[in-house]
Amino acid sequence: MSFPTFSLQNKTILLTGGAGLYGRGLAAMLAQTGATLILAARNVEKLQVVADEETAKGHTVFAEALDQGDEASVIALHDRIQAKFGPLHGLVNNAVLRPMKGANGAVEQFAESMRVNATGVMLMHRHFGQTMAEAGRGSIVNIGSIQGMIGPSYELYTGTNMGDMPPDYFFHKGGMENLTRFYAALYGPKNVRVNNLAPGGFFNNQPEPFLQRYCEHTMLGRMADETDLGGAVIFLLSDASRYITGVNLPVDGGYTAK
Repeated sequence: MSFPTFSLQNKTILLTGGAGLYGRGLAAMLAQTGATLILAARNVEKLQVVADEETAKGHTVFAEALDQGDEASVIALHDRIQAKFGPLHGLVNNAVLRPMKGANGAVEQFAESMRVNATGVMLMHRHFGQTMAEAGRGSIVNIGSIQGMIGPSYELYTGTNMGDMPPDYFFHKGGMENLTRFYAALYGPKNVRVNNLAPGGFFNNQPEPFLQRYCEHTMLGRMADETDLGGAVIFLLSDASRYITGVNLPVDGGYTAK
């Protein structure tokens, strides 16, 4: 009897983003799995640097252009991948646009955020997920946030000059969690799984008062680094998780459990 494995060998995986805060670490870890990894974002030049760095290590990584908020761009990427590789085995929806900088940001900034982070994520599920469903297999992993599960913790920011928290991020990350359940139900009969990860705070040289307060709130006593998300993503993409779908998985050091 054979058992499911964590291997992504001979699988084609699309990661949106790939050069940003979460994306670069995910790109490095996914590249090591033996998968054919495709990175896609608006700034293809930055992605090509990542692809070249990973290719130099012996991995198979490609960079592609994608404007997630533009359906024509989503379809064009889908068709290029389909022509070259066939249906994806895995999709990681990691790309995010952050136009709104605070509670009083312009309405136009909120609308732009929804175009990319809500409508755009739906389009990725629609076009790539449908092709996976037609192939009868696949896994979609959405990169959400604990901010889609909880309200803002203003006390963490007191005296830090880190700026205000924007409502759009809480709105679309909360929506992503339930969108995951929708597509898990829609595509489940076709053997396509859809799950959501909710990362906690990521260390990015934040001011010391913020770091101390945040770490005190987590069970593991630290923020995430570039290696902390990849293991859960690889697990959910692999056959080891073949009976898991519609799940929201916090990867937050125990922040939301405390």
